[in-house]
Amino acid sequence: MKKFLAMLLALVMALSLVACGEKKDDTQGNGDGDATAAKVKVGFITLHDENSTYDKNFIDAAKEACANLGLVENEDYFIKTNVGETEQCAEVAADLVDAGCNIIFADSFGHEPYMIEVAKANPEVQFCHSTGTRAHTEGLANYHNAFASIYEGRYLAGIAAGMKLNEMIENGTEINGVKVTKENAKIGYVGAFTYAEVVSGYTSFFLGARSVCPTVTMDVTFTGSWYDEALEKEGAQLLIDKGCNLISQHADSLGAPTACENAKVPNVSYNGSTKEAGPNTYIISSRINWAPYYQYAIQCVIDGKAIDADWTGTLATGSVVLTELNT
Repeated sequence: MKKFLAMLLALVMALSLVACGEKKDDTQGNGDGDATAAKVKVGFITLHDENSTYDKNFIDAAKEACANLGLVENEDYFIKTNVGETEQCAEVAADLVDAGCNIIFADSFGHEPYMIEVAKANPEVQFCHSTGTRAHTEGLANYHNAFASIYEGRYLAGIAAGMKLNEMIENGTEINGVKVTKENAKIGYVGAFTYAEVVSGYTSFFLGARSVCPTVTMDVTFTGSWYDEALEKEGAQLLIDKGCNLISQHADSLGAPTACENAKVPNVSYNGSTKEAGPNTYIISSRINWAPYYQYAIQCVIDGKAIDADWTGTLATGSVVLTELNT
């Protein structure tokens, strides 16, 4: 199992490195150093702060992309955290415009109507929204959506989960005093909302697991929130009590990984490693790497080029990645 997963991860890393090499000329700037950086001022809006695995993933990517372009935090770029999916988003975006930002990013689905509102009022500023859907219908030259084919990473993480189940079956591992067998191999999934993004994610994860463990079944529960540690922990525990032998999630806190660690149930997380919270149960995580998009969009502003209205990154472009496999 370990050899196969090592080969799988090596392939993913190789594809990402090749893709990054191919994209370098488009995203690394024009070599003018400070002269290039001086042409742009960037704003980032996040729903929560670094305590959320989802938002931390965006924040880390923002810092990476800006560092690659020679931009300095609180001088050339600004990160505004804990901005709700309310009129607060429009207010913060307008404040960033007033601060001189000529490109502004937001990271949460519910930020979209407020980003569009401010984009209409400020046609000279570029607005980029992650996970949104309305750029192609609004028809604004300065409003853009971006996402990545994260189902690719979910599928690969599902393969790792299925291989772990096979190992547990072979070893006669017990979960809650019951041996894991081919007949009762079951995984659980803690979802945030019944949105297409979440459904696509857990479907891909399940198909990946079933590709190597054909008898596996899956139960799904929803919290109705992107970030609620108590509900996510409760949801994971509910699935464990229903006989799930491994848990994954599309939710943003450490609730599910913590429940898994407490119950000694293997966990596949999302948006980054949760090894610190689950050193004995964390297996692997898939995540979107937003740095290539941030760098691309900012470079477009620097170069005076149009930004794609609907941008999608993939495994091949380095925008979908897996974290390091836990031992």
